[in-house]
Amino acid sequence: MSGIDVGEELGARAAQARALALLRIRSRALAVAILPAAVAVVLFAADAQGHLAGPVWDAVRWTVLGVAVVVLLVTVLVAVSVARARPAMSPTVPVPEEGAPDLYRLVRDLADRLDVPAPSAVALTPDCDSWLEDRTHRALRKGPGASAEGADTAPVLVIGSPFLWWMRVAELRAVLAPVVAGTGPSAHPDIAAARRFVRGLDAAIADAAAPGRGPVRGAPLAFAGWVARLLLRACRGHAAEMERCVAAAASMRAQTVDYGLRIAAQEQVGLAYAGWDRLLTRVALPAWRMGRWPSRLDAGVVSALTELSRRDRLADGFALRLGERPACDLLEEPGVADEAASLLAARLFHGGPAESGPGWAPVDWQQYPDEVVDRKWRSEAARLHRVLDTLGVPRASAADPAVPTLARVMEHLSGAGGPGGPGEALAAGIGAAVAREEAEAPVHGGGQGQGGQVQGAAGSGPADDPLDLWGPGPLPLFPLQPPRTGTELLADHVGAMVCCAAVDTAGAAPGLDWLDGPALLVGGERRADLAAPVLSLVEDGDPDPLLSWLAEVGVRSDKPVRLV
Repeated sequence: MSGIDVGEELGARAAQARALALLRIRSRALAVAILPAAVAVVLFAADAQGHLAGPVWDAVRWTVLGVAVVVLLVTVLVAVSVARARPAMSPTVPVPEEGAPDLYRLVRDLADRLDVPAPSAVALTPDCDSWLEDRTHRALRKGPGASAEGADTAPVLVIGSPFLWWMRVAELRAVLAPVVAGTGPSAHPDIAAARRFVRGLDAAIADAAAPGRGPVRGAPLAFAGWVARLLLRACRGHAAEMERCVAAAASMRAQTVDYGLRIAAQEQVGLAYAGWDRLLTRVALPAWRMGRWPSRLDAGVVSALTELSRRDRLADGFALRLGERPACDLLEEPGVADEAASLLAARLFHGGPAESGPGWAPVDWQQYPDEVVDRKWRSEAARLHRVLDTLGVPRASAADPAVPTLARVMEHLSGAGGPGGPGEALAAGIGAAVAREEAEAPVHGGGQGQGGQVQGAAGSGPADDPLDLWGPGPLPLFPLQPPRTGTELLADHVGAMVCCAAVDTAGAAPGLDWLDGPALLVGGERRADLAAPVLSLVEDGDPDPLLSWLAEVGVRSDKPVRLV
């Protein structure tokens, strides 16, 4: 037996030992629950045989019987609550086999090489991660990973969608090898039972904490949640160690498949994460805030990573990699999958609606400068002038005092430096206006709608909406950025006003930078030096750096600016 086989065997045995420890905790809890009933049976049996007679023992017998009945009823209540509680399921885009036969073939071939059961289905997640997810609970059996008969099946393989677009086919196979290898331990009865026990406890706790319960239903659920929390606290150490051992055993087994390539592929995982994070925070987030959702985020991550590689030289041999087959070719309709994952990303990270509609429309990358960047600048510039009007700031001296100009903003801020000045009042006014507009925006519920299923050429009817499995928690689930301060908002709005003036008076144009988002193009080249002059004006009341910048670009601050 090789060292790899020995390591895998040791890891599997350690995982099984931890699973048995978890099951012993369940057995002990059951034993405690039935102990009063067992004592009552002994007492009544002794009475039937003429032992332990007398009024005192009669009182003891009936008291113990009453306690046993109450404990058994409570045990049934907790057991039913745990059994009926719906475990959390990760929001994903289901990928039917008809829509990705090559991807399913790759996964099954990988499982055969690893000598483990193949995952029951494949799904995509808009994140740089991959994992196996058990969806055999009866509340989830309508989704992928459940048979028509409702019997237990293998877990679903969830793949990060950025991996499909950035990685080559061989790299994806190498990255998925240790993940797919985890289906082996998942099939072990003790490990599967221990996982169901822990997931049931976790689901019961979440169910008890859900709002909107009346006192009649809420009190029993709260008690069941309290009991589940006690049991989960006792299980936490064993569960964490079991999962660690399962991962170690799967990793050891996967070393027999594409191990050398996996080292290089892991470098691409880190690169993909960096590009994906920049794309979401710098490019997608401004669009989401404008009521637009980029419909090709995964294709955009390739452009972002290409630009990152060009700037920082992070991807060695990038041109050579482009000649290999991208993993997204394993999908029949990559564009459909990209659109579904992009909409789910907006739902997860921003809380957008589950489908397109008024004020929530898809936008492609060619339309991004006009539909997002220009609208963002002009909307913020308009908000800036509305707040100035509210503060009673007079219009700048111009031929037509009614038109908005950059000069008005600069004259106001250049005399507002220092703490407590009108600059702070303007920042507070903008912050209040933004908060008010966000509060007045329609609430984005789970909704019905497309649900994000990827349909292939032979798609199979409407998809189950995966968003209705998230539970009643607030959206977004994973906000990208903390709330912006008043000073940050003021700097953004002043910068937007400068960009509008540059577009209207100096022939500049809105653009898209794959790593930094909205960009100002002057003469076809990006100007990335605007932030410092704007901060000097906003924080110090010093207009000179910005005046120099405007003179260099040829912007007329006294000319009217078009607002939305």
